[in-house]
Parts: sequence; C-alpha cells; structure tokens
Amino acid sequence: MAGKSEIEWTDLTWNPVTGCSKISQGCKFCYAERMAKRLHAMGVDRYRDGFKTTLHADLLEVPKRWRGRKRVFVNSMSDLFHRDVPTQFIRDVFRTIEEAPNHVFQVLTKRSGRLARLADTLEWPSNLWMGVSVEHERTAGRVDDLRVVPAAVRFLSCEPLIGPLDGLELRDIDWVIVGGESGPGARPMREEWVQSILSQCESVDVPFFFKQWGGVRKKTTGRRLNGTTYDEFPQTSFESAGTAAA
Repeated sequence: MAGKSEIEWTDLTWNPVTGCSKISQGCKFCYAERMAKRLHAMGVDRYRDGFKTTLHADLLEVPKRWRGRKRVFVNSMSDLFHRDVPTQFIRDVFRTIEEAPNHVFQVLTKRSGRLARLADTLEWPSNLWMGVSVEHERTAGRVDDLRVVPAAVRFLSCEPLIGPLDGLELRDIDWVIVGGESGPGARPMREEWVQSILSQCESVDVPFFFKQWGGVRKKTTGRRLNGTTYDEFPQTSFESAGTAAA
C-alpha cells in the first residue's frame, strides 16, 4: 500500500484510500482498476472488495516513518476527493502530510468540484502539491477549480491526453505533466496536442514534464519529445535540495 513507484514524476506511492469510480473519458481504461481486479483475484486482503472505495486508516501514520526526502504520490489507486471519502478522512490525510514535512506529497484528483468546495475548510501544509487531471478540452474547467485552492504548488496532469488543449489558462498554475494513455485499448495521443501544451507552458514559464507517449507497449515508444527528455519540476526549496533515493 506504500512503495517505490515507477511513475517518472514521483518517488513513492501511498494509498490510504483504494478504489474509485469512473467520472470522465479519462477513466475509460483505468490502470488502477485493472490492478485492483488483479490483486482481488490474487486474494490480497485490502482488495477483497475489488475496486470499491475503501479507507485504510491503519496506513495514515506510515509516511512519518520514512527517512530522507521523497516525492509521494497520494492515492495512486483512488481519488482522495471521491464522494465516498469522508471530509474528516481527507483532513486526517492532510494532517499526516503536515506531520511529515521532509517529504512532498502530490495529490491528484478529477473531482475538482468537491476540491474547490472544500478548499477553504482544509488546512494546506506547505509540502502538499495539489493537481487536477485534464484529459481534453471538455475537462478544462477543472483548472479553474484548482486555481481557488491555496496549495503551495498547483499542477495539471494532462494524462491520458486524449484530445487537444489549445486554450489552457495557466495563470497561477505551477507545473504541467503530459502523458499518453498506455496499456490495453490505449487511445493514441497526437504530437500536435503535446507541442501545443509545451508552447503554452514555455510562453508563461511554467515547468513542463513529458511523462510518456504511451501506447499498448509504452516502453517501446519512450518519453522523448523533440529529441529531448522534459523533466522539469516547480522551483521550490524541496527541488533545490534534491530528493533522496527511495
């Protein structure tokens, strides 16, 4: 439920919540759902209910025991702002983040409406980066919801990018990640969509991270764009100090 991650923009994953439900086209081929079904079939106790939203309160204290400095992706197997996650549990997660100040915690949601509604009722630790998923122009409104959140870093994950995002409003956005869909049934990502987002980021000096081209076999397509590996991160004191190996 916590471990080293192969996701290029983080070091560890921490899953005090597992399970989710589909909310937009970006969820169609959800990798977390596939993994949850596999773990359920293997008899893993935490996935005895498959992909049903499940709280794991016993994992709330785990990050406080980690040494070094790490980037931690919160709920890679769920969405912290899912309607079935009580507000108090969200507060408990935020409190753990505050009490583990040597790490940066990256929270990503598609439920930007609930995020915006709760933003003023939550305490926002300085080591919490808040992001929203934006897969195509029909979900671009999530960026406006994110803008009202008083997080130290606000970021966009344009993954899986399944349509153009030519009119992004990047005011008060600190970081943009782009990636193509991967795995069975992966929908193609066009190069012009990626180039458009890169140009928009460059025009307003927002760090750009290109995660992958994706596809059924993502390792063969790689993650180079214009002959370059884009590994930019927000310029924070954490990034300046560097991260420890997981």
